[in-house]
Parts: sequence; C-alpha cells; structure tokens
Amino acid sequence: MTDCILCDLVAGRSPASVVYEDSSLLAFLDIQPVTPGHTLIIPKEHVAYLAEFDEATGARLFNVTLRIAQAVRKSGVRCEAVNLFLADGEAAGQDVFHVHMHVIPRYKGDNFIIKPDYSTRPTREELDKLVQRIKSLV
Repeated sequence: MTDCILCDLVAGRSPASVVYEDSSLLAFLDIQPVTPGHTLIIPKEHVAYLAEFDEATGARLFNVTLRIAQAVRKSGVRCEAVNLFLADGEAAGQDVFHVHMHVIPRYKGDNFIIKPDYSTRPTREELDKLVQRIKSLV
C-alpha cells in the first residue's frame, strides 16, 4: 500500500516508539495521545477494514491488545481504567484507513469524552427480528 502512514511505520520509513512487535503486528505509542501511554496496535499487512481481516489475525490483535492494556496498567503511567477503541469505517470515525486498535489509559479528569445517546429503546419484537438477520450470517 502506498500513501498510508501506518504502512510507513511498519516499513520503517517513519519513526515509531515501538512497545511490541511480532511477525504480524506492531504496537507503538500514539504521537497524538489522549493520555500518556496511549498505544496503537496494527496489523503489519495493510488491512483497511475489519471485514478484510482473517480470523487468526483478528484474534492475535485482540490477544496482543489485552497484553498491552495489562502492561500499560503496570507501567506506572496514570491509569485508573482503560478504553479500547477501534473505528471501522468513516461513519464510525475512522480517519486512517488501516485497522488500528487504541489502548487508552484513563483516569478521572482526563480529556477523553465518550458520550453515547442511549435514548433509543427498540421493542423486544424488533430486537428478535434483528437478531435473526444477524445470527444467520455469523
């Protein structure tokens, strides 16, 4: 892939503060961190969306994410909690189209805000119809 900042990091064309690397994944500190210790985990192969991921790499990504989250908590950076964040598609807020998982250390008073609107209340019948559509494709 050309013109992908994350591919440039994998290829060594851009510098990165690497915290973990194996044959398929790279984890490094974010250069625009929400809080100190904010880490990104990416596949080394260019994959723009989760739908392009093979299951083994997806599982590996999540396993390494768990290890990074535990390491951040133990590292001494201020971390009362952790958010994991992955935007898959433009409508979800993805702005770099190479899959990347954020591990964000959190503490009271930090500057990261998640404010969802939980006001929609579908009926059980609506939920059951939707579950059938989804379940048939899993």
